[in-house]
Amino acid sequence: MRCTVVLLMVSSLLLAMPLQAVAQEAGGWTLDPDALLASGNDLLRQVPDTEMDGLFQAVHAAAQDDRQAQLLCGLFDPDADRSLQGLGAIASKLEPASRQRFATAVADALVAAMQSPPQAFDAAQARQSLKASAATAAILHDGFVAGLDNASNDAPSRDQRCRSVRWLLDAMRSRPQPERAAMTRLLLEQGLSRLAPAA
Repeated sequence: MRCTVVLLMVSSLLLAMPLQAVAQEAGGWTLDPDALLASGNDLLRQVPDTEMDGLFQAVHAAAQDDRQAQLLCGLFDPDADRSLQGLGAIASKLEPASRQRFATAVADALVAAMQSPPQAFDAAQARQSLKASAATAAILHDGFVAGLDNASNDAPSRDQRCRSVRWLLDAMRSRPQPERAAMTRLLLEQGLSRLAPAA
């Protein structure tokens, strides 16, 4: 029953349904939406690799479309809102099929998290995998590094950066599932700011 409640709440967030309506639909349960939202980051640390990779696959699939890619690329900015609310705001603007896939992936991840202990996570190793994926993208695509490093906020700069993010996602997809899951976990926590070596 607890997992059903989470599924209802997450689906509502991603489909822009008011939380009060979900509370009424949840079989009379007394819910604290704010508490669930505040615990989102903790729950994500408990998501098993399979479901974490499901999140990655949902993002990668949606990013194949130019318009949807522009919406998703903002998630990778270091200061982006990757909370449940932030993910929901992005998902609500996706095409219906992508929105449904994204909502299902997030719901599956959080339900699995509630049934799982904290997952082993080596942030340093995940960062190395991300750098290896970036190196692959740089070899395959001229302009990858320049695009990723472009911090300007004008439309051409955003387009260039997003193109590099899409190339990075393609390179990540070629890595084994445990690496994809670890990289996704890292990106959800930190964005792309940690790709560069520490000063």
